[in-house]
Amino acid sequence: MAGKIKNRWLIAAAAVGIHISIGSIYSWSVFTNPLSDKHGWGLSQVSLTFSIAILFLGLSAAFMGHFVERHGPRKSGLIASFCFGLGLLGAGFADSIGSLYMFYVFYGALGGIGLGIGYITPVSSLVKWFPDRRGMATGLAIMGFGFASLIASPVIARLIGSIGISNTFYLLGVVYFSLMIVSSLYLAPPPKDWMPEGMSEKGEGDKKKPDDLSQLTANEAVKTVRFWALWSMLFINVTCGIAVISVASPMAQDIAGLSAGAAATMVGIMGLFNGLGRIGWASVSDYIGRPNVYTTFFALQTAAFLLLPNVSNALLFQIIIFVIITCYGGGFASIPAYIGDLFGTKQLGAIHGYILTAWAAAGLVGPLVVSWIRETTESYSLTLYIFTGAFVVALAISLLIRINIRNIRKANASGKTANVS
Repeated sequence: MAGKIKNRWLIAAAAVGIHISIGSIYSWSVFTNPLSDKHGWGLSQVSLTFSIAILFLGLSAAFMGHFVERHGPRKSGLIASFCFGLGLLGAGFADSIGSLYMFYVFYGALGGIGLGIGYITPVSSLVKWFPDRRGMATGLAIMGFGFASLIASPVIARLIGSIGISNTFYLLGVVYFSLMIVSSLYLAPPPKDWMPEGMSEKGEGDKKKPDDLSQLTANEAVKTVRFWALWSMLFINVTCGIAVISVASPMAQDIAGLSAGAAATMVGIMGLFNGLGRIGWASVSDYIGRPNVYTTFFALQTAAFLLLPNVSNALLFQIIIFVIITCYGGGFASIPAYIGDLFGTKQLGAIHGYILTAWAAAGLVGPLVVSWIRETTESYSLTLYIFTGAFVVALAISLLIRINIRNIRKANASGKTANVS
């Protein structure tokens, strides 16, 4: 029987395969100018496709989380493969007939649904396969999502130049569909009560099984204070981070005096730090704990956003931006492990789906806020100070959630049923 248990590192590799496919969404900007030039569509019209995809990512993750838990990662992974693959193929057809609204339907809505389901599909299983390294395992997969644009962007740019926009979408659809199908077919949850070698319930081995705060269903979790604390922390972290990403190049030129070329190089390097932050911070969280990591995120970013408007030195400006981006990526990667710590693994995928609605909301709010304030004040300073205030709020939440956790642990230790929400 033991011989039939799957290799958990191959499970992790399969998770990376899915995330590196759907993470190509971050390469959308490569299509922006070619589509505008070919069809005469405005920048905001083309960019709306990306916003729709992120919106449907959050909505589908929330609605399909229960499906993932009920039917398992393989079936949900296959559905994600079909949705994302067909979304890309449909985008190619939309380009061939010059229909912007078909882009919204195929790449935005259908592709976004594939994104959401594909994003949460491997995470629940990874947490169960790696009870000893929750942060590292989920960080590894979600790192693939962050790194995807580094690989995809130059490839897509070259393909557009050589075979055209439509054929690029068709080729990407086939390649990503195939990679996601193969990855999904290997995914599976571990056998019941399985634990890795060297781990035991009571700690006789090298490591003790994680002492989760509780084992709650998704519907029970959303009624707790700590669920909304996690939601708020992710919302603030993503809103401010994605806002910086959306205006990084012009802001660097405005504040630090970078040339357009240097700013473009900085944006490319940001993708590297986004990916490194995901695996780095998530792995660190296995050692210092998720509460400490999130408090560190917000303390660092409070200082960073306070300093940023006044930094004219180009090198220092870029270092601060890179720190912010590592925290942005690390927030995504550490949240699944934090969910496992607080709510257990009973319905982790469904809870993760609900939490990701914060991403959908932030994806709409962040870029709109920073653009509106920039146009109104002709300066990025006010935006950055507003975000500083937001991180002070997030820092306070990260500290207050510890009180909630401590109260529940006391109730658990005394043998009472924890009614603390």
